[in-house]
Amino acid sequence: MSTELDLQIACEFDNLPSEEQFTMWADKALSKFRDESELSIVISDEAQSQQLNNDYRGKNKPTNVLSFEFEAPPGIELPLVGDLIICPAIVLAEAIEQEKSFHDHFAHMVIHGCLHLLGFDHIKSEDAFEMESIEKQLLAELNIADPYRDEL
Repeated sequence: MSTELDLQIACEFDNLPSEEQFTMWADKALSKFRDESELSIVISDEAQSQQLNNDYRGKNKPTNVLSFEFEAPPGIELPLVGDLIICPAIVLAEAIEQEKSFHDHFAHMVIHGCLHLLGFDHIKSEDAFEMESIEKQLLAELNIADPYRDEL
């Protein structure tokens, strides 16, 4: 694998994916666009997710995944892409609500977050279509169903 992952578990939560799974999912997204990548994934509680979401996005509620892209100073080449903050309580609630497997939804959040770290966005509909198409393709390669199936 060409992805180096620093996994930080900052809260207690049952049935979290393994470090190997997190690395595989991140590598699936990042290696498509970069030869070498480094990132951190922090597993956070709802309070930390809410605080970061409020501080950086102006949304005073916890969220599934936050992406913090690393920008190297000019002239510095580093494989670091950034940090993902993932709240498993929100991921689980969404998985239940959307009738998806917890780990499959976690895979989607990692891939979604990694694409944000690479500069993909989903604010404009054409950008959303591109990003969602890549997510669907990568998840299908992992034998995970289309996460947007209910939005067709």
